[in-house]
Amino acid sequence: MAILLLHGGAGAIADDLENDTVAGLAAAGDAGYARLARHDPASEAALDAVSAMEANERAFNAGFGGAPTREGTVELDAAVMLSDGSSGAVAVVRTTPFAARLAERVRTTTPHALLAAHGAEALVDDPVPNERLLTPRSVARWQAWRARQAPPTGSGTVGAVALDDDGRLAAVTSTGGTLGQWSGRIGDTPVVGAGTYADARVAVSCTGKGEAFMRAVTAKALADRVAAGAELASALQEALDALVRFGGDGGIIVVTAEGRFATAFNSASMAVAWRTPGGAEQQVARSPGSRVFEAR
Repeated sequence: MAILLLHGGAGAIADDLENDTVAGLAAAGDAGYARLARHDPASEAALDAVSAMEANERAFNAGFGGAPTREGTVELDAAVMLSDGSSGAVAVVRTTPFAARLAERVRTTTPHALLAAHGAEALVDDPVPNERLLTPRSVARWQAWRARQAPPTGSGTVGAVALDDDGRLAAVTSTGGTLGQWSGRIGDTPVVGAGTYADARVAVSCTGKGEAFMRAVTAKALADRVAAGAELASALQEALDALVRFGGDGGIIVVTAEGRFATAFNSASMAVAWRTPGGAEQQVARSPGSRVFEAR
């Protein structure tokens, strides 16, 4: 019953990026599902999938090509949570594109749940200059944003949720932040219960306007609705409705211990992919709403 479900961000995904995005989702899905096929833990499958997206500057901007701050630097956040209740997260990371693996190091090697900035960067084995995380595309977007003097915009978040053959669940989320954000801003991604959550029943990863996800405590609220017996589609719709009340939009992916999985979004589009023993799919979805699947 191994399941891997991915998202590559939600928002206004440009038409000219669709082919690269779909190809990137396919590659990330293949990388992650290969771990499940070898009966590796759900956490390793989700981490490999997210790492593939962090490395793919053509399609995503969660690692290389992260959204520059007002000052033109890149600050990354990420989180990992497992169904055993363990978690690790990092925020305001400037010296590695692989923030999700750094979050996993927090989970496995420290007594803490969240480390930020220099504390997190002290765990990086091979630091790179922050300028290495910039790409020609991200610099061009930042220059255009600065010329407009617009508010912070966009989402650079990717994520994966997984169920392995032993019934373990994992959620991994990584973000390049919001274009033009203030330096030091932390969104929902590394906040357990807001943008990332897993327990014995469900694993959840979110993408969109981080402040709204934080205020709605989206991931944990969704898990609680499912635990209370709500149908997955209705629980997802309630989660999206709560985002609207807090002035936000975005998307959510979730997989359950029973082998059901779903995607939902209320933004213009969302990049999603899934792998199960019975099939695979990757696409930039452009019809808001929810889809619920049963693994085959």
